[in-house]
Amino acid sequence: MTLSAGLLLLFLFFLLLLIGVPIAISIAGASILTMLILFPFDVAVFTSAQKLVSGLDSFSLLAIPFFILSGIIMNNGGIAIRLINLAKIIAGRMPGSLAHTNVVGNALFGSISGSAVAAAAAIGGVMSPLQEKEGYDRTYSTAVNVASAPTGLLIPPSGLLIVYSLVSGGTSVAALFIAGYLPGILWAIATMIVAYVIAKKKNYPVSEKISLSEKWKVFLDAIPSLLLIVIVIGGIIAGIFTATEGSAIAVVYSLILSIFYRSLKLKDIPKILIETVEMTAIIMLLVAASSILSIVMSFTGIPEAITSGILGLTDNPILILLLMNIILLFIGTFMDITPAVLIFTPIFLPVVNTLGMDPVHFGIMMSMNLCIGSITPPVGSALFVGASVGRVKIEQVTKPLLPFYGAIIVVLLAVTYIPQITMVLPNLLDL
Repeated sequence: MTLSAGLLLLFLFFLLLLIGVPIAISIAGASILTMLILFPFDVAVFTSAQKLVSGLDSFSLLAIPFFILSGIIMNNGGIAIRLINLAKIIAGRMPGSLAHTNVVGNALFGSISGSAVAAAAAIGGVMSPLQEKEGYDRTYSTAVNVASAPTGLLIPPSGLLIVYSLVSGGTSVAALFIAGYLPGILWAIATMIVAYVIAKKKNYPVSEKISLSEKWKVFLDAIPSLLLIVIVIGGIIAGIFTATEGSAIAVVYSLILSIFYRSLKLKDIPKILIETVEMTAIIMLLVAASSILSIVMSFTGIPEAITSGILGLTDNPILILLLMNIILLFIGTFMDITPAVLIFTPIFLPVVNTLGMDPVHFGIMMSMNLCIGSITPPVGSALFVGASVGRVKIEQVTKPLLPFYGAIIVVLLAVTYIPQITMVLPNLLDL
């Protein structure tokens, strides 16, 4: 009966997805129907309702709406152009300088906003016209923007890593935040290397030289924006406040900064709050639905069965991790990042625990896999937004993206098989 219920759970879930039911409803619907087979009607309904509520009863989850609100305020607060100006200085005078500026801008803005889609839209919206004016091929500039958009999901603060912390049983948020720095930076560097090779081959122009006084002025202008990362991450690491308290501080700081820049109007606030509520509601519904799913999976023994199945195929850690990467890359092509983390963390975490892999290392590896999914067809959200901003069709930008995919997967494999890349900073800070 337990095995049958487990198979029914998977069948119902994918069936509901295929017929176009929203993923949160698919998770909850499949879970509740399976519960009705495992338990009497009254027990199934009561347990489902209880898990819906208790799944959201977490202090850590409060950080998500605050970070979302902070990111939206930043998006509307004139931050992007200041970070782009700073990115021009960091990128230097290499062939295809504007493309490198796009990459650095996405990394900086994405880390502040916590959204690949916001980075692709905000930075790409400014950089794409500039690159087109300088003679860059539109598909090339779009590919650079799309390929670098998810870097900010790994570079903290990141709501994605908070969700993983919750579903993995309380993995340290501070350790996850710090662990994401090097993988995120390596992703950006890999993208810049590919962009450089292509720009050199196509003889794209180099940006004009910027005087030292202008560089200093741009740097000073960007400091207030960058201080958000320093204050929030520094406070969390130093133990001055928790990630949740840090997220509230991020809201206050971003609001003050937007008022200081005089780029946020009073009439914009209701729209910002509504957008925050909508995005938060989507994530919270997913978390609540996954709470029912978790109890069903524990009764049906699906995680244990998958763990036994994978370990039964091979006991070679290299092959096991490679298999997990392939599965997660495939999942990421058709499923959004948050639900994928909620569903597959309880499934794969027992496997990596058996291998002796640190949960922090696995969290970054898993997040990176799913971030790649956000820029791949058929349903990559950052891919669609980036293509829209760049005014190209998805099929036009897919081919130029291939070398970027290759470079990013090399970084993924390095992060997977070289734990020091992820763990050196958390270990150094004793997190």
